[in-house]
Amino acid sequence: MNILITGGTGLIGRALCRALLAEKHTLTVFSRHPETVSVKCGAGVQALASLDDWHPDRHFDAVINLAGEPIVDAPWTRQRRKVLRDSRIALTEKLVSRIAQATHKPAVLLSGSAIGYYGGRGDEELIETSGSGEDFSAHLCTDWEAVAAEAGQHGVRVCVLRTGLVLSKDGGLLARMLLPFRLGLGARLGDGKQWMSWVLIDDYIRYVLRLLQDDQLSGAFNMTSPNPVTNAEFTHTLAAVLHRPALFVAPAFLLRLALGDRAALLLEGQRVLPHRLQEAGAQCVYPDLESALTAVLVRP
Repeated sequence: MNILITGGTGLIGRALCRALLAEKHTLTVFSRHPETVSVKCGAGVQALASLDDWHPDRHFDAVINLAGEPIVDAPWTRQRRKVLRDSRIALTEKLVSRIAQATHKPAVLLSGSAIGYYGGRGDEELIETSGSGEDFSAHLCTDWEAVAAEAGQHGVRVCVLRTGLVLSKDGGLLARMLLPFRLGLGARLGDGKQWMSWVLIDDYIRYVLRLLQDDQLSGAFNMTSPNPVTNAEFTHTLAAVLHRPALFVAPAFLLRLALGDRAALLLEGQRVLPHRLQEAGAQCVYPDLESALTAVLVRP
């Protein structure tokens, strides 16, 4: 297939490009830094510097939309909230507009979202039919998904990827946690009762490939392992895999003081299950946290 990817230079995008290239697909990556695309995504990957360069007669079989500024990296000022919305919603609106104008429409749009869609829900088990939350991240995801769904009006199959915590030593939250945990300074966050819905990056890519290839699947999908854990369990398991103690606690009030509204992303979890993917028989090779962390951190 000839595939257009946004967000292809990010953590998930780079891994996805490697997998798609191995399957001999032709890839084009939209990036505001097109000179980095071949280095980050692989030799032979074409760069698209502007979506305006997607002319109506240019044919893509599939579009995978992974773009979005990191939500936790900077305070949620009014300007930052606009940046977060524009990098997700405005960009997706532009993609859907280009799809609408294309002479040959792509067969499928896989568009990013996040389990933040559900908001903080305590111990409630959440599947794709569970309602959305009411906080900033929930509204962000709800609006993002609604824009992506508009591609369906043009005969395009749409799958929304409600992404959990993607585990990779090459980036993301896990990579940030490794140094303190390896130094024996790992810490539980608050009371540790908040749920962490995670997925190993290799399993995430398997999910994406299944959604890309199976024309019977559409709608929202929880991109997580079937076994979410509490923060206390995650902390204990990561420390055990690294053979280090984890004796410390990061108090909730200090996290709120340091991060403001963003602290909710660390202190209010979601217990999310990949119900629809499991119904479809999608494979999760590393369904439990210990095996996943061992695979990514210990095995060569």
